[in-house]
Amino acid sequence: MRLAKGLGLVRGARPLLGTFLRPRAAVAAAAAAPARSLALVYAQHGEPARVLQLKDLERAELGHSGVHVKMLAAPINPADINMIQGTYALLPDLPAVGGNEGVGHVVEVGSHVTSLKPGDWVIPADAELGTWRTDAVFSEETLVKLPRDIPLLCAATLSVNPCTAYRMLADFETLGPGDSIIQNAANSGVGQAVIQIAAALGIKTINVIRDRPNLQEVVDRLTSLGADHVLTEEMLRKPEMKDLFKKVPKPRLALNCVGGKSATEMLRHIQQKGTMVTYGGMAKQPVTVPVSAFIFKDVKLRGFWMTQWKKDQTQNKDRLTGMILTLCDLIHKGQLTAPACTQVPLKDYRIALEASMKPFVSSKQVLTM
Repeated sequence: MRLAKGLGLVRGARPLLGTFLRPRAAVAAAAAAPARSLALVYAQHGEPARVLQLKDLERAELGHSGVHVKMLAAPINPADINMIQGTYALLPDLPAVGGNEGVGHVVEVGSHVTSLKPGDWVIPADAELGTWRTDAVFSEETLVKLPRDIPLLCAATLSVNPCTAYRMLADFETLGPGDSIIQNAANSGVGQAVIQIAAALGIKTINVIRDRPNLQEVVDRLTSLGADHVLTEEMLRKPEMKDLFKKVPKPRLALNCVGGKSATEMLRHIQQKGTMVTYGGMAKQPVTVPVSAFIFKDVKLRGFWMTQWKKDQTQNKDRLTGMILTLCDLIHKGQLTAPACTQVPLKDYRIALEASMKPFVSSKQVLTM
């Protein structure tokens, strides 16, 4: 058989659906057709399972300063859910693509892009990027480059929880080997990162979790990460706590993600002039502080929001990059791992959303593209 001249067809073969009937027009139409991507979009606030839709979107043109990124994996975090519900402090214009965290690899860069190249792995430099999608064109300044030799799930879950843990351990009290900290919600993503980073620094951790049917399983997991002591909230209120502080110094830093009674009880155990940092409010109850804690212990109450910290570094991106590289170094050394994760294909997002909103679920749902 011979090839038909200029068409690359086997003589006698039929063109597929007219593909080759008008080759020049077909090529022109293909060139003009905009690139598409799939994304989880919400046009109004509400419960995620109701308002999120998987849509086919036109991808923006690359231009001179764009970076085309194919997303690899993106987790579902509580803040993502709150943003969709409309209850978070930061709300994007609608319609919006869900997701604030994830990792992707660079496919193509514009001619003016200098810090990234095809093949690089990148994560968001800030919130509101919209990571629950197959791919997109982002601006160079919204991305941070990662080493490609860290595990995928570590990369996908790096920019929120480990960064929050690192900053709270570094920015509020001067801690060194032998010092201790106390935290509630210790089995959360931030809590697990706190345990590992503190262990790498020689800092003891007292970790408070809610009682649950699989309590011993959670205790064993946290202990395997480097937790020194794991207690339930009920144990925190018992006189036996005095015996604990014969083995470990009273904490200078308390990390509160719960609020309500849990925060008040933790505050009772911190050192004179110690600090409690609140970064979450899972109990949806206010932080109540006894007057005596202010007068006789001179405690300090602070708040922390990773999103605000990143915004404050807009003119100092090197500080953000330096923190990311420090965390990657811990990953390389085996001192920081991803939390327990369940990978779910993007098309099955409803399954992941449902699982992420169940109580006592310790596995982070990660959408894979």
